[in-house]
Amino acid sequence: MPTIGPSRKEVGEATVKPGGQAIQIVDVDDGIARRLQSQRTQRLFSDSLGPVANPAFGIGTGDAVEINLWEAPPAALFGSGVPDARGVPGSVRTTTLPTQVVDHDGFISVPFAGRIHAAGMTPMALEALIVKRLKGKANQPEAMVRVVQNTSSKVTVVGEVTNSLRMPLTASGERLLDALAAAGGVRQPINKMTLQVTRGGDFYSMPLDLVIRDPKQNVPLRAGDVITAIFQPLSFTALGSTGKNDEVNFEAQGITLAQALARSGGLVDSRSDPKGVFIFRMEQPNALDWPNKPVATTPDGLVPVVYRIDLKNPSSFFVMQSFAMNNKDVLFISNAPSAELQKFLNMVFSVLYPVLNVIQVTK
Repeated sequence: MPTIGPSRKEVGEATVKPGGQAIQIVDVDDGIARRLQSQRTQRLFSDSLGPVANPAFGIGTGDAVEINLWEAPPAALFGSGVPDARGVPGSVRTTTLPTQVVDHDGFISVPFAGRIHAAGMTPMALEALIVKRLKGKANQPEAMVRVVQNTSSKVTVVGEVTNSLRMPLTASGERLLDALAAAGGVRQPINKMTLQVTRGGDFYSMPLDLVIRDPKQNVPLRAGDVITAIFQPLSFTALGSTGKNDEVNFEAQGITLAQALARSGGLVDSRSDPKGVFIFRMEQPNALDWPNKPVATTPDGLVPVVYRIDLKNPSSFFVMQSFAMNNKDVLFISNAPSAELQKFLNMVFSVLYPVLNVIQVTK
């Protein structure tokens, strides 16, 4: 008999092969749904990356700095030494040193102050150190340091953005969405995008629309962060006695089984088996306490699982609202036994009816 796939009975019988490893079949109830849901806890940016106060904006290797120096009259070291209109020698004058780049070892040079290790210092701290070095050489010296080119404190934005770039950080404390806006935003629908932040040797991911909805997830950035906008068209496949057999896309934040059934057109009333709703999935070995031993595993260590839910039980409609679908799940709804019987009878009558007509005519 032609059919759409295995019946409910055939799925149950195929899960255990004598003498071999067992494919798991798990009846979904509230306890199973809760345990699976507990393993899907979203790791938030606010917990992993902040919110923390940004470290003080500092000078780094490769930055270009400009230094302005003053000393009180009579200026002897940086002053002109020429009397002003009032006859006061050495009037106050600004001395602007040539712009210099912090070298590979983190040093800059200041006349009469020598080589100074500037890397890791804030402009204000460097000003104080220069003044300290000039005391006793200049008359009441003052200094002002300005970073004219920031090359050390930058973040990188790549992926599905309009323009990949390296964005310099400032003392104002740029945040995640600031970097995304500087890159021109994402090129794909927001609800299908995932943001990944790489900091040091770790990386953290969250759906973009969740970051937009929750201001706490718009965390401050640090120098060296890499923000990757990833287009993730998550989907499941609907097969069997559903309103449509198709690959159905869903949002990065996920959908429940109830939503998946609705998007696939629900159960076909004339032939579906409400006790034969199955979700075929590859699970991690520690996801559940597996009922069948020994446990079958794929070459990459995953466990083939068939989740079964009985929609004749009204409580299952509540369970469906907390059972989350995974990417690449297969949702299958088997035919009801009466539907198979009806197909058989139709086939029998399609053969017998012409024969009976021929017999009737010959009489």
